[in-house]
Amino acid sequence: MKQKAKIILGVALVLFFLSVCYTCTHQEEEIHLETKEEEKEEEIVEVETYSVDMKGAVLHPGVYQVPKDSRVIDVIEKAGGLSKDANTDFLNLSKKVEDGEMLWVYTNQEIASLTENKTIVEYVQEACHCPDVKNAACLEEGEVSSKVNINTASKEELMRLSGIGEAKADAIITYRKKTKFQKIEDIKNVSGIGDSVYEKIKDDITV
Repeated sequence: MKQKAKIILGVALVLFFLSVCYTCTHQEEEIHLETKEEEKEEEIVEVETYSVDMKGAVLHPGVYQVPKDSRVIDVIEKAGGLSKDANTDFLNLSKKVEDGEMLWVYTNQEIASLTENKTIVEYVQEACHCPDVKNAACLEEGEVSSKVNINTASKEELMRLSGIGEAKADAIITYRKKTKFQKIEDIKNVSGIGDSVYEKIKDDITV
């Protein structure tokens, strides 16, 4: 009888132990599942996005979805980057974009054409047209660089630079028709423009 009681007690203890183990394991699984559900809910939180129409001198023009705090440069990168003939002298690449905006990257030809017609400042400061098309990437009034772009400046604009007369201005234009200036230091490759002239104009020119 005592032996039977010991067996029954032993079985009861084993069953109790198994029950405790099952309960603990089940609770751990529930906690793990709840944690996973919470992580999923956090992942599901959507990031607010804007639709932006990217046009002009980029590799892949089109409408792109970008995060709310994106800037013009971010949209350009999403569009594959700038094309070879892109000119960003009159664009504000750090400007935050808005939903539904259209961004237009100008080409060198467009900038040169507007510059020759002396309308580029009006477009940039007032309507920001390219041409006759509103461009949200345009620089705001006061942001326009006063530097002379040696790749696109007219003869008259070049002659406003210290030490640049008519002959040197002509030489710059002749040079850039064959070879585009990649950096401002390249202007020293133009005949008649040495270190002394470069030092006078380096802070007033850009490419």
